[in-house]
Amino acid sequence: MKPIPITDLSHLLENNLRWARETSAAVPDFFESTTLMQAPKYLWIGCSDSRVPATQVTGLNPGEIFEHRNIGNVVVHTDLNCLSVTQYAIDILKVEHILVVGHYGCGGVSAALDGESHGLVDNWLRHIQDVISHHEDWMINQPDFDIRWKALCEFNVIEQVRNIARTTIVGHAWRRCQNLKVHGWIYGVNDGLIKDLNVTLDRLSNIDSAVVSAIEQSYARHASDYGLISACGRSTLMDAEVNPD
Repeated sequence: MKPIPITDLSHLLENNLRWARETSAAVPDFFESTTLMQAPKYLWIGCSDSRVPATQVTGLNPGEIFEHRNIGNVVVHTDLNCLSVTQYAIDILKVEHILVVGHYGCGGVSAALDGESHGLVDNWLRHIQDVISHHEDWMINQPDFDIRWKALCEFNVIEQVRNIARTTIVGHAWRRCQNLKVHGWIYGVNDGLIKDLNVTLDRLSNIDSAVVSAIEQSYARHASDYGLISACGRSTLMDAEVNPD
């Protein structure tokens, strides 16, 4: 039986060596300071997509963002991984901001929308399909797949902001007047820009009112987009071709 060949990853180690040397040359005490403790102000709850590196797109350094990632940047109240990360970030690290960050062109969102079977991941995508059901009346009037896909990326972020704000962990932090805000952002893989979805919550916020306002703004944006696309003769749902991540 022949041994299974091991892929040569020496280029990654070489890249790491070069990065470490360049970083040390630019900031001599960089690694010494990061060794002492991590004190991030931000918890980033994002998608697993490799095209959205949190520190790079925000211009921050390692140690400045505490991260949790999963397919579709979903917050589920039974997900002990997400809840544990959130609890550690709030109670131990004392982060001041939770950033729920989705991205346009999300393959997980597309897979939840296309109605096809994708295997085991379908169980996870059910959470995003629940978001679809919350907005079914609006979605059904948008026959262009690309518009529905883009809009759902936003709807999903806004719904997950509501979910994280309603966790007992965030609730306890707000009741003890901890300085903590929750934000909903979305990243454009096509242009590298982050958009604020105008749903920022703190302990004084009316969660449902803020979420409804953000959703209505999203509806308006994408209804306008659909009007422009229709005028240009873009494809409808029947002939759109979309490839998930």
